[in-house]
Amino acid sequence: MSPSMDLVEITCEGISVDEVVARLSTPSIGAVTTFVGVVRGTTDGCEVQYLEYEAYADMAEETLRQIGEEIRTRWQAIEQVAIIHRVGRLTVGEISVVIALSAAHRASTFDALRYAIDRLKEIVPIWKKEIRTDGSEWRSDHT
Repeated sequence: MSPSMDLVEITCEGISVDEVVARLSTPSIGAVTTFVGVVRGTTDGCEVQYLEYEAYADMAEETLRQIGEEIRTRWQAIEQVAIIHRVGRLTVGEISVVIALSAAHRASTFDALRYAIDRLKEIVPIWKKEIRTDGSEWRSDHT
């Protein structure tokens, strides 16, 4: 699968992990490894009510494709990359991001998956506002 065929998306809709995994499954695949980010209920000891994610969607999707290319360059066994990030208002427990990588064997998928989420938080133009019981603030998404 070429980099242009990666499944990358910024969406306002809920994300189904099962649907993402199904889109990567082919007869040559022996492993689909996923990372699922969910909205947690506390930050720094304060209760989170909800998050608001914003993104520059066109640029974010372009940057997600770049991450897919970087992964395939570093881990040539990776066959397919899916990175879907949700924007808008998300409540505690909702899925904010799904990253899935497929390969014939599992070994390379684990390191590549960690790279993918770290790189996403480093370079993708997505911003997060936390609304907590003690107020709200825009936060860096590097944690």
